[in-house]
Amino acid sequence: MLNSKQRAYLTSMASHMTAIFQIGKANLTPEIIAAIDAALEKRELVKISVLKNCTDDPREIAEMLAGRTRSQVVQVIGRKMILFRVSKKKPVIELPK
Repeated sequence: MLNSKQRAYLTSMASHMTAIFQIGKANLTPEIIAAIDAALEKRELVKISVLKNCTDDPREIAEMLAGRTRSQVVQVIGRKMILFRVSKKKPVIELPK
């Protein structure tokens, strides 16, 4: 579980990133979940945007994605979400204690 200092650190890192995934009206397909899972393994920190044509709540989508990819929700603001998971093969991001 992330503490507030770690969450703030990851949020500041993600503020310079662009969203690499967009979730639309097709919602969460197995393909997009697999792609996000692979991106988390490679990058550890992923920003995702939810398009306007998606009717589901972005917070619910973030929680569902976190559960399916075994990651943690760093932040959900509006239609953007940030997910984090430590890489099994090559951890890159060092979190503050």
